[in-house]
Amino acid sequence: MYPLLLEIGGFRLHSYGLAVAAAVLLALWLAGREARRKRFGPAVIEELALPVVLAGFLGARLGYVVGWEPELLWRDPLGIVAVWRGGLALHGGLVAGFGAAIWFCRRRRLAAWRLADAAAPALALGQAVGRLGCFLSGDAYGTPADVPWAVTFTNPAALAPLGVPLHPVQLYEAGLDLVLLAVLWGTRRHPAFEGRQFVLWAGGYALIRVVTETFRGDRVELGLGLSLLQAVSLAVLWAAVAAGAVLSARRIITSNRETDG
Repeated sequence: MYPLLLEIGGFRLHSYGLAVAAAVLLALWLAGREARRKRFGPAVIEELALPVVLAGFLGARLGYVVGWEPELLWRDPLGIVAVWRGGLALHGGLVAGFGAAIWFCRRRRLAAWRLADAAAPALALGQAVGRLGCFLSGDAYGTPADVPWAVTFTNPAALAPLGVPLHPVQLYEAGLDLVLLAVLWGTRRHPAFEGRQFVLWAGGYALIRVVTETFRGDRVELGLGLSLLQAVSLAVLWAAVAAGAVLSARRIITSNRETDG
C-alpha cells in the first residue's frame, strides 16, 4: 500500500502517523460533543486529552515492545518510548489511557462512568480510523488468503510480507468498529445505567478482537488455538459482562430504595 505519503527534504509524512493523528483529533471532537451533551464543562475533554493521549501512546508502545520486541528492554531501553518509530499495541494504550482518565476524574471529582459513556463512541471512531492507517502501512497484517478481496503488498517499506495475497484484516476490524460506533450512537440517549455505553463498547470491541485475531498474520500464539490478544480480549469481555451486571444491579437497588422512600 502506501506507508510513506510524502517526502520533502528531510520531512516524511507516513500514512500510519497521519491516520493516528486523525483518529485522535476525531475522537477528541466526538468525545467533546458527547461530554457537553452530558453537561460536563466545555474544557473537560481538552484538559483530559493531554494525560490520556500521552499515557495512551506510551502504554501502546510499551505493550508492543513487551509482546513483539522484548529485546528492546535490555538492548535499547530508550527505544521503548520511541513512539515515532511505529509499533503500537492498542490494548496497552487503552489500559494506560484508562488509568490516566481515572486519575483525572478522581482529581477533579468528576462522574467517571458518565464521562466514560461520553467517550465510548469516540473510542470506536478512533479505532476505525486508526486501522485504516494500519492498512496503508501494512501493519497488523492478515494471514495468507485465497479470496477475491485479498490484498498484496508490494511496497518494500510496508510492514506486511511482500507478494503474498493476505486477508485485509485491518479493514475487517475498521468495518466492525464502525458497526459498533453505530450501535453506541443509536443507544446513547437512554442508557439503563451510568457506564452502560462504556461497558457496551468494551465488550463489543473485545469481541471484535477475538474474531479478527483469527485472521491476523502477526499474532503471538499462546497455545490452545489462542493468541495473546485473544486471551486478553476474552478477559476484557468477561470483565465487561461482570461490570454491566454489577452496574445494572446497583441501579435497580437504588431505584427500589428511592421508590420505597
